[in-house]
Amino acid sequence: MSEKYKMIDLCAGIGGIRRGYELTGKFINVLSAENDENACLTYKHLYGDDPMNDVTTDEFKELVVRTKYDVLLAGFPCQPFSRAGKEEGFKDKIRGTLFFDIADIINRTRPKAFMLENVDNLITHQKGQTFATIIDVLVNDLNYKIIGVNKDENGKLVYDSKSFVRNSRNFGVPQNRPRVYIMGFCKNYFSGIVDELPDTLPNERKKKLYNNLHDLLEMNADDKYFLSSGYVETLERHKARHKSKGNGFGYKIVNLPEIESPVSNALLATGGSGKERNLVVDPKEGVAGKMYPSKHTPLNDRGIRFMTPREWGKLQGFIGYAFIDKETGEDKFSFPKNLADGHQYKQFGNAVTIPVVEEMAKFMNKCFKILERGDDE
Repeated sequence: MSEKYKMIDLCAGIGGIRRGYELTGKFINVLSAENDENACLTYKHLYGDDPMNDVTTDEFKELVVRTKYDVLLAGFPCQPFSRAGKEEGFKDKIRGTLFFDIADIINRTRPKAFMLENVDNLITHQKGQTFATIIDVLVNDLNYKIIGVNKDENGKLVYDSKSFVRNSRNFGVPQNRPRVYIMGFCKNYFSGIVDELPDTLPNERKKKLYNNLHDLLEMNADDKYFLSSGYVETLERHKARHKSKGNGFGYKIVNLPEIESPVSNALLATGGSGKERNLVVDPKEGVAGKMYPSKHTPLNDRGIRFMTPREWGKLQGFIGYAFIDKETGEDKFSFPKNLADGHQYKQFGNAVTIPVVEEMAKFMNKCFKILERGDDE
């Protein structure tokens, strides 16, 4: 197939999944959906498309029905699954969740393939029942071949839920970020040939973007990122309380000298704990004891600071990788003007790690070649 596969980008955030697929040169986006206003501003700034759509509405679902496309992509949030109601079929199993709306769109439009992304807690949610329900719906109700799922001689689904988890640290960026990836191909469209597909999603990316955190940290950061001495003391007391109870909660400094090859902890959309678990030491002169506007106590004397939004952007592959102009070498990534740091942290924390998704997109393209009997390279 010489033409690019048309994709739709649902629960899009700032478009990390879209960008990962675009980087392969094999996919083109034709429709997007996101309902967070600030994320929509960034998405429109980056791509020129306004993604402000609500996937739960019949209006949007009808728009998808009228849209010719091949691949559905969605980083849907995990919500509690309801088993209330008396309807038959998949609607009864998943009503009241955003996954219901994604499944409904798949059911109405029958894309050739899809990829869904979620937090790794999805596989343990409700003691594994949530994930089991999702796989059952996709395979038995919607009739898709899911990579990593087979049936035994009695028709029972056989899979290892842990095999759906991939960690960003194995895909070229120094971030410990496990996430669930589910990829499916339409049996109605491709018939029995789907059984010839590989049974495992990519486990790693061979070419690294960074060897470790030292490669991407930008030292001598702005004073505003340094913690006040009072804040450091509060974090230390909090950690000590948890340690006395046998818990491992509390702040983390991720680039201490004794760490040979440092990696970050997972970046979180909630900001707070995601920032406090990713503190770095930045020995900038003139910081210790300095008063900074909006901080009630002087800046700490150990050089402890938050990572900057730019550093988070690097850890997710947005900055320094996914938007670099191949001809000029210029990094085209930017946020809309005057977007507050808090929103930048939230948007990067909510995003996917683009290099991971790019490998998934390459894998999907490889599967399409097999399914269409093309040249499998």
